[in-house]
Amino acid sequence: MTRFDAVDPVERRKLYVDAITAHRDRGSGFLTLEVDEELLTGETAEAGAGPDPDLGVPWIQFGDGTINLDCTDDELETLKTLLGEYPAFKIADLHRPEEAEGVNARISAKADPNRIAQFIDAAFQRVYDLPSEFRVWVVEL
Repeated sequence: MTRFDAVDPVERRKLYVDAITAHRDRGSGFLTLEVDEELLTGETAEAGAGPDPDLGVPWIQFGDGTINLDCTDDELETLKTLLGEYPAFKIADLHRPEEAEGVNARISAKADPNRIAQFIDAAFQRVYDLPSEFRVWVVEL
């Protein structure tokens, strides 16, 4: 891979596909995608949109056919609605750690990289209430 971030929705989906491909080629345990921290302090945050900055930077991991993300109970309901649009994706496990707020969701994602990329981008936008233009980084591969 030669690039590790993207802002435009089309470019972000291409980045996700490239990252998934590189992850599989390298045989790494997982890849991690993270929203640019500036989103939590910039114009969008001041307007009241986007994720709650107190909960940290939104991230999504992918590995071995599983998408992993943390969310609040409200975000989990949005995630469940989103999953209705992706019948090949199913919640495999929900974990509510005692030492943290919210829930960790593991989603079975047995699909091609393009479909996984579509889901990941939709999850970032809808689950975390992000605008259509946001920067995402591949922070671990």
